[in-house]
Amino acid sequence: MDIKDWSSKRITVIGGGVSGTALALLARELGAEVFLSEERDTLAGDTLDRLKNADVEWELGGHSSRAFEADTLLLSSGIPPHAFCVQEAARRGVPVMGELDFVVPRIEGRIVGITGSNGKSTSTSLSGHIFQKMGYKTGVGGNIGEAASLFTGEGFDYVVLELSSFQLHWAHNLKSAVGVVTNLAPDHIDWHGSYENYIAAKAKLLSLQGPEGWSIVQDRDCKALHVEKLDKTVVLSWSEQPENKTAGHIFMGKDRASLRLGGKERGKEGGGERPLFRYEDTTLLGRHNLENAAMALAAAHLLGVEVRDEREIFAGFKPLPHRCELVAALDGVAYVDDSKGTNVAASVTALTSVEGRKIAILGGKGKGEDYGALAEAVMKKAEAAVLIGAEKDRIEIALKKAGFANSYRAADMEEAVSLARKLARPGMVVLLSPACTSWDMYENYKQRGEHFRAVVRSLES
Repeated sequence: MDIKDWSSKRITVIGGGVSGTALALLARELGAEVFLSEERDTLAGDTLDRLKNADVEWELGGHSSRAFEADTLLLSSGIPPHAFCVQEAARRGVPVMGELDFVVPRIEGRIVGITGSNGKSTSTSLSGHIFQKMGYKTGVGGNIGEAASLFTGEGFDYVVLELSSFQLHWAHNLKSAVGVVTNLAPDHIDWHGSYENYIAAKAKLLSLQGPEGWSIVQDRDCKALHVEKLDKTVVLSWSEQPENKTAGHIFMGKDRASLRLGGKERGKEGGGERPLFRYEDTTLLGRHNLENAAMALAAAHLLGVEVRDEREIFAGFKPLPHRCELVAALDGVAYVDDSKGTNVAASVTALTSVEGRKIAILGGKGKGEDYGALAEAVMKKAEAAVLIGAEKDRIEIALKKAGFANSYRAADMEEAVSLARKLARPGMVVLLSPACTSWDMYENYKQRGEHFRAVVRSLES
C-alpha cells in the first residue's frame, strides 16, 4: 500500500476527542503543518498541553475559515457526511480523508478488524487477549480504548481494531487479515440516513479486503452484507447446516462451539473440524457472548494461532464492564448490568440470551427507534418491566400494544432497583438493559451502569 508523504502539507483535523487528538499528533510527527478545529468550547484533560507541546495550533467553538486553509481535511471518528465542515470542504474543493485511510497504511502488523451492531467491543477485547496470551505483540483499540493512530510504527504482530460504522463510512484503503461482523441490527440511522447505508458501511470491512483476507459473519447476515468471497468466508450458525455455502462454518452446538473448514469430513486437506471451546469453560453471560467468543477464537485459528488451552484463556480474560455483567446475587436473584444496551437490538439480545425469567429495567433517551421488537422480547422473557427516563411513555405504549401490562414507572435508578427487587423471585434476573442512551439522566452509559451497581451493592449491607 502506498504511503503518502505528508511533510510540509497543511492538514486540518476536525474533532479534538480521543481519535482527533491522536490524529493531530501523528500528522505532526509525520511533518505536516497541523491545525485542529473543534466545535466544543473545551477539550478533555491535558489535550491542549499535548497539542501545544507538539506545535499543533487549534481553535474551539466552531470551524472558522482558517480550518479550510488546508491541503486535506482529516476527519476524526464520528464526523458525518452531512456535517457543515464536510459540506464546506466540498464547496471549497478541499479533499476530505477519514481516520482509517490516514492511519492504516502506517500500521505494522496484521490487522483484525471487528465491527457489528452489538458485541464488537467484547469480541475485540477477547481477540486481543488471545493474541497477547499466546505471546504475540498485539495492539488493541480503535473505537474502544486507544485510538488506531497509536499503533503506527511499533512493529506489532497483530493489531485488533474495533471499527464503528462511522469510521468505515470514510474508509477506502482498509485491508484486514480477518474481518469480523458480529451481527447486524438497526442502529445509527440518524447518522447514516437509512438502514441500508448503515449496512453498506459495515460491509466495507469485508469488501475492501485483499485476496487473502478472511471474513467471519453470522450466517443470517451473509446476504445483507453482500459477501462475495465465499471461499474466504466463515459463517456462524446454531444450525448443523448453514444456509450459505462458504469455506467454513462455526457451529454453535449444544454444549460447545467448533470450527469446520473445507467440509465436514475429517482428513480433507485444509479442512476437518476443530473444537473451539466448551461453553462451561467461560463465565461470559449470554448466548450472544458465546458467539463473540467463538468468532474471536475462530479468527485466531484462521491466522494460524493455535490456542493451547481455552480454559486458561477464558480464566485470564476480564470482560468489559456494563455488558451483561453479573453485579451480585441477592436472595437467589441475579442482578445484571447491561447498561451498554443502548439500542433495541442490544436489549433484545440481552433479554433473549441471558437465562432466567427477568425483571427488565428499561428506558432513557431514545434514538428514534421503534420499540415493537423490544416489547415482543419482554413479552417472552420478562415477568415485569420497570421504566425510567425520557422514553418511558413510548416504551409503555409499545408494551401495552403487544399485550404486556405488567410495567411500572420509576423516577430514578434507586426507585427502579427497589421496585425490581420487590417484583423478583428466587431464580429470576433483574436486568438493566435500557434500549436507550443515558443522556437524559447520566453523562454516559458507564455512569448509568456504575450507579446501578452502587444501588444494587447497597442492598447487600
